[in-house]
Amino acid sequence: MSAHCQLTGAQPGFGNNISHSHRRTSRRFDPNIQRKRYWLPSEGRNIRLTLSAKAIKMIDRIGIEAAVARIRAGGVKV
Repeated sequence: MSAHCQLTGAQPGFGNNISHSHRRTSRRFDPNIQRKRYWLPSEGRNIRLTLSAKAIKMIDRIGIEAAVARIRAGGVKV
């Protein structure tokens, strides 16, 4: 599963770990990605989305229908 949110587009950021001696090594900042299943009443079926925690809260606020419309507007097949 790629660390990419279908609704917000959140994806990993990259940076460095810096040790006490100031040596730098690469690291990756992953978003909090969850696979969540929602009932889509307009189509009478369940859909499974890959979402960040922030996107799950957004769906609670705007509703699943509006969220799916935004995802589809971005060119992602649901």
